[in-house]
This record gives sequence, C-alpha cells and structure tokens, in this order.
Amino acid sequence: MKNRIFLKIGMMILAAGFMFSAVAQPKANETGPFKPTDESFKEYKYPEWFRDAKFGIWAHWGPQAVPRQGDWYAKKMYQNQAWDWSKNAFSDKPDEDYTYHVAHYGHPSKFGYKDIIPLWKAERWDPEKLMTLYKKVGAKYFVSMGTHHDDFFLWNSKLHRWNAVNMGPKKDVVGLWQKAAKKEGLRFGVSEHLGASYTWFQAARGADKTGPMAGVPYDGNDEQYADLYHKKAAVDDTGWLTKDTENQKEWLSMITELIDMYHPDLLYSDSGMPFGDVGRTMISHLYNSDRTKNGGTLEAVYTCKQPSNGMWVQDVERGALDSISPFPWQTDTSIGDWYYRTGQKYMTGTEVIQMLVDIVSKNGNLLLNVVQTPEGDLEPDVMKILDEIAQWTPVNGEAIYGTRPWKVYGEGPSMKKQVKGQFGGVKDVRPYESTDVRFTTKGETVYAFFMSKPSGEIKIASLGKNTKLNSKSIASVKMLGSDEKLSWKQEGDALVINKPAKFPEWQVITFKVDFKK
Repeated sequence: MKNRIFLKIGMMILAAGFMFSAVAQPKANETGPFKPTDESFKEYKYPEWFRDAKFGIWAHWGPQAVPRQGDWYAKKMYQNQAWDWSKNAFSDKPDEDYTYHVAHYGHPSKFGYKDIIPLWKAERWDPEKLMTLYKKVGAKYFVSMGTHHDDFFLWNSKLHRWNAVNMGPKKDVVGLWQKAAKKEGLRFGVSEHLGASYTWFQAARGADKTGPMAGVPYDGNDEQYADLYHKKAAVDDTGWLTKDTENQKEWLSMITELIDMYHPDLLYSDSGMPFGDVGRTMISHLYNSDRTKNGGTLEAVYTCKQPSNGMWVQDVERGALDSISPFPWQTDTSIGDWYYRTGQKYMTGTEVIQMLVDIVSKNGNLLLNVVQTPEGDLEPDVMKILDEIAQWTPVNGEAIYGTRPWKVYGEGPSMKKQVKGQFGGVKDVRPYESTDVRFTTKGETVYAFFMSKPSGEIKIASLGKNTKLNSKSIASVKMLGSDEKLSWKQEGDALVINKPAKFPEWQVITFKVDFKK
C-alpha cells in the first residue's frame, strides 16, 4: 500500500514537471513585424476575405452536449446551490443541472465531469456532409470549438491528455473539421474558451453545502485529475480570467500549440484580450506565423470581446453594435442554446436572415452556432431553419457578400426600438415593421433590404433625390429574386416603388438600386 502511494506521488511530480516544462517555455514566433504591443497591433490590416465573407457557421460542440441540458453543464452539475444572476449571489436551491446529474448519473463526488467525457462518442458526426450543407446555406467560413471552459481539447494535443483523440470520440475533431472546410473552400477558424476555465471550473473542487452529502468533496478535489479541473485557485482569484501567472503561462502554451498545429484563419477568445502581455504574445505569434504561412501576407483574424481600435476584430455575443463601425466586427450567437438541450426553442430562418442583414449593414459579420446533437448530427427542426436560409442566400447574396456599409445603416422604427444585448451591444425589438430598411453598397449600387415584406406603396426616404444622403438620379430599380419590371419614381423626399404583383416567398425583400453615371 505504501509503495503504491509513493508511486502515485512520483507520477504526480513527474506530470507536474512535464507541465511546468511545457508552460515555462511556450513556443512563440519571435520573428516578424508584429511585436506584443498595442502600438504594433495598430499596423494590422483587416484581410479582405473576412470583410467580404459576412457569414460564418460555428460548431459550439463537445462533451457538454451529452446530458442534453444545454450550456455550462460541466460547471452547473457541481452547483448544489444555484447561482442567482438577479441577486449576484448563491441561492438556497440546487441548480437544475445538479439535480438532473444526481438523478441520472449519481453524486458528483462519485460520477463527475471526467466520467461524462467518455460518453461523448460523436457516432453520427459526418463533418464532410455537414460542411457541404453549411456551404449551401451560405457560410463563407467555419469555426470549430477548440476547447470550452470544461478544459477538454478537441484537437490532438501533445500537452494535455484530456483531448478528443485520447478520449470520447477518439478523433481529431478540429483537424477533421478543418479538412472538410478546406475541401469546400471555406476559411477555417477555432474558438478557445480556456482563459476563463481556471476560475469557472473551480466548482468541481467544492462540496455540497446542504443535504445528505453535505461536506463530501466532489471529484475535482482528487489531485490525480488536477490537469482537467485545474489546481485550486486562490481565494481572491474569482474573476472571469484568472490572475494566476502560472495558469496564464499554461494558457499561452496550450493556445500556441493550437495555432502551430492548425494555423487557423480565425481565432476566437471568449473574453476580452486575455492576460495583458501574455495575450499580446499570443496575438503577435498568430499574426507573425500567419504571415510566414502566407508568404508575407497576413490573412489571420483574431477576435475577442473588446473594442478593437483596429488591432483585431471586436466580437459581440448575442447582440450587435448600434451603428456603423469604422472597423470590421463580428456577432457570435446561436440558433438556440449553446449546447444541445432537449426541447429547446430555436430561432427561425427569417430571424437569422434579419439578424445577418442588420449586422452586415453596420460593417459586421455573423458567426452562427448551429446546434448539434451529442451524436453529431442535426435534428429536423435545425435542418428546416438551415433550409430556409439556403433558399434566401443564393438569390440575395450579391447584396451581402463583398458589400460595404452605405452612408447610414438603415431607416424605420426599429432604429429607435433597441435594447441592450445580453453581453453588450444592442438588440432590435422585434418584430420588424414593413417600413424597416437596411442598406449595403457595392460599387455604385445600393441595396435596400425591407426587413419585413412591405405592403402597399414602398418608400425609401434615404434615396430621395434631394435628401441629405443622396443627390444622384436613379437609373434602375430591381427586386432580387424576381424578373418583374418594377414601376418606380424618384421624388425629392423618397424613392417610391409601386407594390410588385408578386413578392418572392421569403420575408426579407431586397431591392437593387443603380444610379445614373
């Protein structure tokens, strides 16, 4: 017994030594024009592929889908006391995911998240089939989950044993997604949520506060699993991003490995720029290594939840900016919950299209999570949503892809009916009215999107002959998706279009307006 204890301690010391070695000497590309400073990052030029792409699809997918209970399962299954967001404090009731876990798997002291991981088999996952579908839907880039806050890596990591090649599906999920994306000609990105994991996952090191198992430690307290659940955090280390410098160095090592193995076109962090100079080191390495890959041309995009000032792409979760940004930006959102949840309500295809149009009109891109089952396929409700989008994009895509914002992003009542988004930015109050319009432009052409199918006479005030926004005479007006010759006149205060005999099937109607030269 004593020998076994010494052997276990020896193995833990050895593992810790390996981890320290990997963390203390993170590989970084120190050659190239970009230094880990804000001043250097201000020389960043946004790649045209991203500015033109406008629409990406995201696979926010992994072991947390297995229980079919939605997002944050790996944390909430350990919350004997639920977090009350309205009071910013713990309640006296268990989280519903904790209750579900105990009922279906057992107490987290005996059956923890480490035991959920092997249940993720992804047995119906066909990345090539899905990528073909996503291209048909209109996506120009695809983003794979790299690692969520659960500290489980979906790539073939040499630094971290808790990965999808060693466990679960036993496949290089990131690598297979990337291969499928390249085959379809889509740009490829990866998301990392590791920075928040060090504090987020401390719940696994707790114990029940109440009930018959009160005081019994959860499995995260077993130090043989510390490389999954992380070391115990200091009492005051409770922010979204850890302030522990060893954890920050480990993060840099892990994300550097991800960059060097896959050379993604886009890297997303689920936070502001992480860890000060540590994060800057990562960004400079991403930019410089991408230049090397592309023969001196920088095509990589880094996106995080912080205003960019031209240094990267700002990401807004579940919301949008309220005006045209001088810098390209991105919304990340999901058609439903972030992970699969039984009985969840999804957005409609029309709602996705409306969101895409609004975002593009303000110089943004939409990154949309398409919710996969734990097995890796899509349920019929999701397929129906994608089919609706796939009917719209081939016809209306010329007004989306490769466009730029016009002088204003829109007109109509929705511009005065905005509320704060869940994680920053704003949201339009729905439903849109038939007078809500959004604009994009390409060359001398202006595209006007009616966010809801117009009724009666159609007016676009911004395109009047004598308005402050426009003094040009219009040469032609066409409705995308129709060969019907429209009757229209450009008055001083508005472009007036007679109602067409027939509208296309979809709700968001696009008019193409060309001007006299």
